[in-house]
Amino acid sequence: MNHYLILALALFSYMLVWFFVSILIKRNDVADIAWGLGFVVMAWISYLLSDQSQKALLVNVLVTVWGLRLSWHIFLRNKGKSEDFRYHQWRMEWKHFYLRSFLQVFMLQGLFLFLTVLPVIYINIHSAFSFHFLDVVGILIWLTGFYFESVGDYQLKQFKSKPENKGKIITTGLWRYTRHPNYFGEVVQWWGIFLMAVTLPGGWMTIVGPLTITYLVRYVSGVPMLERKYAGNPEFEAYKKVTSVFFPMPSKQ
Repeated sequence: MNHYLILALALFSYMLVWFFVSILIKRNDVADIAWGLGFVVMAWISYLLSDQSQKALLVNVLVTVWGLRLSWHIFLRNKGKSEDFRYHQWRMEWKHFYLRSFLQVFMLQGLFLFLTVLPVIYINIHSAFSFHFLDVVGILIWLTGFYFESVGDYQLKQFKSKPENKGKIITTGLWRYTRHPNYFGEVVQWWGIFLMAVTLPGGWMTIVGPLTITYLVRYVSGVPMLERKYAGNPEFEAYKKVTSVFFPMPSKQ
């Protein structure tokens, strides 16, 4: 059976399990936890289906570090709190809620996950044992992205943990240079992995992966939804005027 078909069926089954979990606990925001873990699952299944090269192993370790950290971070963020505002709003607004949850939250997210992880799958299936100079550049880019995402998340968590910051907007640390350092970091990591896929024959075609995650984070479910949440907040509006929306830039203050 074709490797990509096996992986598609595995991903469908994985997202179906999480859909049933969401029904049992009445929380659709478990989809966010499933997101990072889904990449780890897809990476290792495709690795086991391959010749298991050293380069593939390295890429899978990078994806595992990213995916586990992200899912654990989201789990801790959601623990003991009500359902994330985005999913709760859909729960209130949607007719045929369970059907739309199945299709629009879990299956659609599964599709986007599959497209984004294509560079990893391609490296697992097609990579040789030798390394290329671009692989080193790709790893450095990935590390830069991981720094922005993990440190940005940590700084935000620390900021929110202080009672005196309740209702305030974080404007320090990495958040001084971009309004969304964590989202920026996530996107950069996938461009780094794509660069490692590009060294393989036909690897350029997996550019659909980083393009998908870039578009989703920057223009669909990441930046725009949070920007709308804080729209009209005087502190946030002032912050917007002096801080880059996505790419890190010096503050205009």
